[in-house]
Amino acid sequence: MTLFAIATKELFADLKDCNRLQVELTDIAKRFRKEWVFQGITTVLTHQSAVSILGSNGSGKSTLAKIIAGYISPTQGSIGWTNNELRIPREQVFKHVTICSPAIQLWEELTLKENVELFLQFKNMPACSDYLEFSRIVQLEKHANQPLKTYSSGMKQRVKLGLSILSDTQLLILDEPCSHLDSGAVQWYQNLLENNSKNRMIVVASNSDEREIFSCNASIDINSYRH
Repeated sequence: MTLFAIATKELFADLKDCNRLQVELTDIAKRFRKEWVFQGITTVLTHQSAVSILGSNGSGKSTLAKIIAGYISPTQGSIGWTNNELRIPREQVFKHVTICSPAIQLWEELTLKENVELFLQFKNMPACSDYLEFSRIVQLEKHANQPLKTYSSGMKQRVKLGLSILSDTQLLILDEPCSHLDSGAVQWYQNLLENNSKNRMIVVASNSDEREIFSCNASIDINSYRH
């Protein structure tokens, strides 16, 4: 890492200490057509929360994660985002969030270099001075100039995790982050998350996979809210 990148990361960490993001969910429910996915979720997530959303496939955990991220709206109930007790307008929530999810797709016709440079137009990554630093962190230096459509599913997951975890957002949402990762890549993911989780709100949607929820100190069992 360059001296500039180190200095930038330290400066950002100091500024980040001043931020106090909070997400408050009140009686949240979601329905698709006539079927209620879940009902009655009320909780408050604080800036240092590390919360797992647990449930089987199709239980609604990914849906709840998207509601917390502001990507979709609940059918009933309310959700509010505040920073240092100041309300964040819904249309501005995206500035505070990054999400890694199977539903989020990369630009597969572009190279890793081009993907990173495009991503940096929308989000900052203080730990990376350029795409070369990013490719080193995700251990894909030899593939930086190859289009992502040539990558394996595990390589693509490294890119998605790197972009989301290394971004400077206060809310990080990870939906089944260990999908397609081998044992070595799982250890890489856990180290990356541990090194970039200070003063962030982290939400992990998982099928109770301990490799994914190792850092969580609270949980929401989505099955408890299905009717």
